[in-house]
Amino acid sequence: MRGMVLLGIVSFLSVVAGQECKVREGYASWYGGKFHGRKTSSGEPFNKHKYTAASRDYPIGTYLLVRNLENKKEVIVLVNDRGPKKKSRVLDLSMSAAERLGFLKKGVARVQLIPLFCLSEEEIGEDQQEKVIKDLLNTL
Repeated sequence: MRGMVLLGIVSFLSVVAGQECKVREGYASWYGGKFHGRKTSSGEPFNKHKYTAASRDYPIGTYLLVRNLENKKEVIVLVNDRGPKKKSRVLDLSMSAAERLGFLKKGVARVQLIPLFCLSEEEIGEDQQEKVIKDLLNTL
């Protein structure tokens, strides 16, 4: 049942996104604090407790699997803002997403970004499906 739900979500996202699979690597940072409650580029208020991100390269509404290349921790985030301002960074994550990836204290981490619609059910794996669904729910 979970596999069918996940497959349905991934299929829906691939139709909605309608873009090519563009996997990137680079450095991510995080933001929170003074931005909590401010309007994002998507029009919704920024919530440091949700799994969201700011990107220059991916459209608003794109779900990304973000993998910390230093410790292999992963999180799924929703792109709902534009950024980061620093050209040397590929993504700004919400405080909660950075915490999940294990770099809250460090401030930056080398990451891999994979649009969720690019992943097949086999790549996600049966043991990861529940985590993926919980992450998706935490982006809403």
